[in-house]
Parts: sequence; structure tokens; C-alpha cells
Amino acid sequence: MKKILLFLILGLFAQDVFSQELRCRVTVLTPQIQSSDKQIYQTLQTQITEFMNNTKWTDDKFLNQERIECSIQITIEERTSSDRFRGKIQLQSSRPVFGTNYNTTMLNHLDNSFNFRYLEFQPLEFNETTANENLIDVLAFYAYMIIGIDYDSYSSFGGTEYFSKAQTIVSNQSSSGNSGWKAFETNKNRYWLAEDMLSPIYKPIRNLMYSYHRQGLDTMREDRESSRSNIFKSIEGLQRVHRDRPGSFLLEVLFDAKSDEIVNVFSQSNPSEQARVKAIMSEIDPSNISKYDKIGSGN
Repeated sequence: MKKILLFLILGLFAQDVFSQELRCRVTVLTPQIQSSDKQIYQTLQTQITEFMNNTKWTDDKFLNQERIECSIQITIEERTSSDRFRGKIQLQSSRPVFGTNYNTTMLNHLDNSFNFRYLEFQPLEFNETTANENLIDVLAFYAYMIIGIDYDSYSSFGGTEYFSKAQTIVSNQSSSGNSGWKAFETNKNRYWLAEDMLSPIYKPIRNLMYSYHRQGLDTMREDRESSRSNIFKSIEGLQRVHRDRPGSFLLEVLFDAKSDEIVNVFSQSNPSEQARVKAIMSEIDPSNISKYDKIGSGN
């Protein structure tokens, strides 16, 4: 009897200790939809929350405090039929910086090509070997992206397995007719996000994810000058990417997450370094030039 009780206690303890990978907050908005049937959107929000947080995305064991913080905001712009919807999905994720209370933004991405079919209370179950409902595969795709980016920041190219899984979803969806999965639609969609993450051309971006975070932010409290220098060197490595692929989608995704932080990191550096950072960032991220002009300005 005592052994049985011990096993039960240990089992409950293990459930408390080990968790799934994501701690995802989900919001479903319907600002343009006039309908008396609002309950379906609350049900959708609840089911997506459970899907993202209860699915086991990796074989790794996560402590509850190690779960990746992320959020999903779905804005439904049109209900085209009783079970079909059109809108956009905003993804954000962050990770803690070692030895601080600060969380750094890892992904801040808006996907405008989000059409899906949903029947209230239909199970959301992911099968990685075949095409699923578009809603499920879009969510799974971004789960793997969030995990891959997070893993890249802790070990060099640590997220490759999960970017490959995201690319498998792209392949599975290639003949589905759903938007956002095909190369010819646009150069800024899910197809290209997965493709670019695995392309040798964009290795400097993934190198940055490691050096910027593990050798920069995570060591900032111990040696501010050396850490900032490592961040600067990782940014320097992006110039070649920009010159080879000006207007790169992956650089855009990176700076949507990091532009404000880069300004803050170099606001206290020496004038020479500030000038070099401003020159590089103004070249490779011209859409945010007004932000980089504040480096060293005292604003």
C-alpha cells in the first residue's frame, strides 16, 4: 500500500515538474463582425489555447518555469460562411535574459494570409505526416518557428530540427489551395519563412540569434562592454546578407522583433561604436532609420 501511495505521489510530482514547451496566451478578436453568435469565437480561443499549450512539440523535457512565453492574436475580419473565416494572425514570443528580470522579444510577426475552416468544438489534433485543416497547420507551423528561434538563441543552429518540421508542414500544404504556403504567391509568407531559416545564405542571421543572446544579452550583467561588442559583431555580419539579398524577408522579421532593443543596447555605448551601429542599421534596416537616429542623441 505504501509503495502504491509513493508511486502516486511521484506521478503527481512529475506532472507538476515537467510541462509542455509553450506558455501561450491566445486572443481572438472580431472587431468587424456583427453577429449574435459570439460564443463560437470564445470557444475557438479556448481550443487554440489548449492546442498550443497541451501539444507536445518536442521530445525534450521542460520544467514549468522553462516554458517559452508566447502570444497569438487572431483578428477575424470576415466570416465568409458558417464554418469559414478570413483574418490575420499576430505571433509574439520572448525569452528571459540570464540573471535579470528582462524578457527579450524573439518573434514579433504579423501574418495577413490567414483563412481557415472551423466548426465549433471540432477537435484540434495535429498530425505531422499529412496536411491538416489550415487552422491546425498554421498554428503548428508557428509553434515550431517559435521553438526553433528560441533554441537557436541557446545553442548554435539549435533550432534546425524545428525549422525542418515547419518546412514539412509547408510541403504538406503545398497542394491544399490554402494561401500563405506557396513560393509564387509572395516573397513574404510561410513558405519563405521556413525556406530562409534553412538556407545557407541566411546563416549570419541564425549566427546572430546565438551570439546576440548567449554571448551578448546573457552576459551583459557580467561584462557590459564585451557583451555589447559581441552584439555589434553579430550585427556587422548581417551586412553581407543585406547586400546579397536587399529587402530580405528574414531580416525584416528579425528587426520587427529587435529594432527597439538594438537602440537601447547601444544607447550607452561610446560615440564611435554608436556611429558605426547607426551606419550599419540605417543601411540594412532603412524602414526603422528614425529609431536608429536616436542612438547617442540622448532621447
